[in-house]
Amino acid sequence: MEEVIPKNKGTKQLFKNPVLEKLTRTHISVPLIIFFTYAAALLYWSITHTALNPVLTTSLFFVGWLAFTWVEYNVHRYVFHMRAHTQKRKELQYTLHGVHHEYPKDKERLAMPPVLSITIATVLLLLLRLVMGDFVFAFLPGFLVGYASYLGVHYMVHAYQPPKNFLKALWINHSIHHYKDGEIVFGVSSPLWDYIYGTMKEKSSS
Repeated sequence: MEEVIPKNKGTKQLFKNPVLEKLTRTHISVPLIIFFTYAAALLYWSITHTALNPVLTTSLFFVGWLAFTWVEYNVHRYVFHMRAHTQKRKELQYTLHGVHHEYPKDKERLAMPPVLSITIATVLLLLLRLVMGDFVFAFLPGFLVGYASYLGVHYMVHAYQPPKNFLKALWINHSIHHYKDGEIVFGVSSPLWDYIYGTMKEKSSS
């Protein structure tokens, strides 16, 4: 990703079209409500319309959550921080993520637009239903709750001072990613995959 200088105030217009520009912004409460509701509806369907037992349902839920943390890491590392070899790729990368690095305190751009998020979640439901069958109704809720948790953590890290407890590490990790080295510490909601793939902050000192 092309380096940008973080600005702790302000915002930037991405599109001249006011409708497209509006779609790039959202209040954090909107996607949180959408995805917790979506997840609850899928779990309700699982309980009322499938033969999955409580133990299997719970296990699949947490597998889905864990799977999201892996997807979060890889999308952040390889899509949002893609190598921009052409001008078109630079523009795409900036629209997807570079603008967030330039204006990290812009609270309206701390979550993917709800329309796009709902579309992706529904496509995942349809595709995974073909592969997983009824298991998807327990797996996907965990995945979506993982995404909602990521959104909540990401918003709090940028909007509030770090807490005086074990969660402070998430604030520190993401600050390193934004203000010291944008090529390390890609996990936001969990540092798990940074440790597994060797991209934790210690790498910057080697």
